[in-house]
Amino acid sequence: MEKLSYDAVVLGAGLSGLMAAHEIGKEGFKVAIISKVFPTRSHSSSAEGGIAAYIPGNSDPNDNPDYMTYDTVKGGDYLVDQDAAELLSMKSGDIATVMERWGTLFNRQPDGRIAIRYFGGQTYPRTRFVGDKTGMALLHTIYERTSGLDVDFYSEWFALDLIRDQERVRGVIAMQMKNMTPVFFEARAIVMATGGMGMLYRHSTNSYINTGDGYAMALRAGVALKDPEFVQFHPTALYPSDILISEAARGEGAVLINNKGERFMKRYAPNKLDLAPRDIASRSILTEVKEGRGFPGGFVGLDLTHLGPDYIKERLALAYEAAKSFSGIDATVEPIPVRPAQHYYMGGIDVDITGTNHDLRGLFAAGEAACVSVHGANRLGSNSLLETLVFGRETGRTVADYLKSTSKPSSSVENIELEKMLDEAYSFVKSESGVHFGEVQNKLRDIMWEKVGVFREEKGMQEAVKEVKELRQQVTKMYVNDKSRVYNTEFFNALELRNMMDLAIVISSSALNRKESRGAHYRLDYTQRDDENWLKHTISYLRGNTVEISYKPVKMTKWKPEPRVY
Repeated sequence: MEKLSYDAVVLGAGLSGLMAAHEIGKEGFKVAIISKVFPTRSHSSSAEGGIAAYIPGNSDPNDNPDYMTYDTVKGGDYLVDQDAAELLSMKSGDIATVMERWGTLFNRQPDGRIAIRYFGGQTYPRTRFVGDKTGMALLHTIYERTSGLDVDFYSEWFALDLIRDQERVRGVIAMQMKNMTPVFFEARAIVMATGGMGMLYRHSTNSYINTGDGYAMALRAGVALKDPEFVQFHPTALYPSDILISEAARGEGAVLINNKGERFMKRYAPNKLDLAPRDIASRSILTEVKEGRGFPGGFVGLDLTHLGPDYIKERLALAYEAAKSFSGIDATVEPIPVRPAQHYYMGGIDVDITGTNHDLRGLFAAGEAACVSVHGANRLGSNSLLETLVFGRETGRTVADYLKSTSKPSSSVENIELEKMLDEAYSFVKSESGVHFGEVQNKLRDIMWEKVGVFREEKGMQEAVKEVKELRQQVTKMYVNDKSRVYNTEFFNALELRNMMDLAIVISSSALNRKESRGAHYRLDYTQRDDENWLKHTISYLRGNTVEISYKPVKMTKWKPEPRVY
């Protein structure tokens, strides 16, 4: 097997991966970025509504970093590590200013300052935006900046598994997708910036590339996930395609209505109304539908019509275009049909605020792949773009310092170990008969949506754990129809399914274990938050078909738990 040597390898070319690579590369280290897609096709481009930032002199005069931290902690239902939330708030203005100076063309207020809008759970408006295409604008900016460094891009490559010894990470096996050629990327440091896992669920706003690869690779390398039970569902996915209708729409004044024309959020969040956090809004929509106040098909309306055609087409162009193209709805004259769909993953690879994992030396993580934990049990809208850049930068700087003090291992990785790992990956797609991977994948997505979704209860999650374990056995006997070696997407889809299975068993087992309701984890049989027994992080390891669960304390600074009402 061919071997390439780098100081650091970054898996994922979204905002967090590019920012981490930028910080490592500018220190003169040799960096490779491996991505399943071209960098500007990364899922960061799908983030629409904005990036939260407190900028002194360019914010609401009553706002300050403490309010921003408090909103994040409360929004995360007090499972947030408060040192991480404080860092996010304190660095937010600097990171937004840096991106502006690097070329991001933010919308402006009449006086020339960067424009702001409200997002859910914010005491004061602090979301900065580029229309409703903010993620795309930021991604192009950081890609151009990183491309100017001595960084090697490996686009359309699939990372199979981490390679480690007893003490430290040694590299990663990846495969060029156009011809299935495997290569061992040897490195002293690996940054996991692989994004989310939306394809585990029947309904998701995520791109098809979000299959939980990084989480599964970490689990197979003996690394824990933190808080894997916490999956976010966005309240306003377009019906029936599940394309995201950004929270920016509600930030600009759109309202949720039921089949009676009622603005129903006043029943569930009388103060914040339509700008309640996403977990509350999602449960409210499904309750309206369940109680007969939804529209046929199981959705409600998102009404923008009172904003006026010109304003909608200027500030919410993507929402307008999506509704017209995929639902045949003209949002200037009628409500957009929306329903909840999986959107984000609060859980992830267990790291501290420097991006360092303490299970495996030399492993780091940033962005949605990581759990710092800055989002706790529920992420506030517009904090994700901020997290990718703030913690991508922190992680990159940490890696650069690590490389300065860490020498290359004296022994080399034996080819026999690499071939064994490669054979293990191939074994999932070598069968000529059995069950087609697509059949298994469809079953998995239905199980996760129906039994580990917005509403959860003991019996359903017990069934989910049992059924996912059975499906994991079927995966070892699955087959693909395409046997070619040229852009064999079916082959790589099957390998993605292996990753989805490893993650699914950890999510469902961890959710079953947490006997309370907190943020996005809502149990019908334990409807209250239980701080006495459950104000702690879940730490989950995957050992074969068994999920081993332990706990870590939540880092508290000055915000004590209080009732989470909006």
